[in-house]
Amino acid sequence: MDSSPVTAVPLRTARLDLEPLRLGHAAEMAGVLADPALHVFIGGAPLAEPELRDRYARMLAGPADPGTAWCNWVLRLRDQGGAVGTVQATVTGAEAEIAWVTGTAWQGRGLAKEAAGALADWLRGRGVPVLVAHVHPDHLASAAVATAAGLAPTDGYVDGERRWEWRAA
Repeated sequence: MDSSPVTAVPLRTARLDLEPLRLGHAAEMAGVLADPALHVFIGGAPLAEPELRDRYARMLAGPADPGTAWCNWVLRLRDQGGAVGTVQATVTGAEAEIAWVTGTAWQGRGLAKEAAGALADWLRGRGVPVLVAHVHPDHLASAAVATAAGLAPTDGYVDGERRWEWRAA
């Protein structure tokens, strides 16, 4: 595994620019994440811009554990210029837990698959040997995203969500 600290860098896919998170994203992302239906599987409730800005400030400050890195990106649909969701990776030792959220207005277009695939490929390219995601067993769309990113379901569950993983050969 690459021994340099893992930090979010700009990534690009066929349709998306993955921009490392910054405080200035809060205003736009509050709208992207505003639909209460989006939170059925991920929990919580939509946050107003000030609360989202506070959350982003905590995320950007990083974890207390120096052996853990939080990498967060905002997904920007290149042809329209607007934000459509997020991807993130929590890297601890030799394992990265990944997650994705696409705003409800942009779901069903394969954007989460594209972004999560780019994130997984980037982590693999850095030599991270284990990728993990936790997916609610009823969330078929997220299961499809995990599969597209190369992860497979395991028998493990955490807080009612199934553990999916990919391991380097």
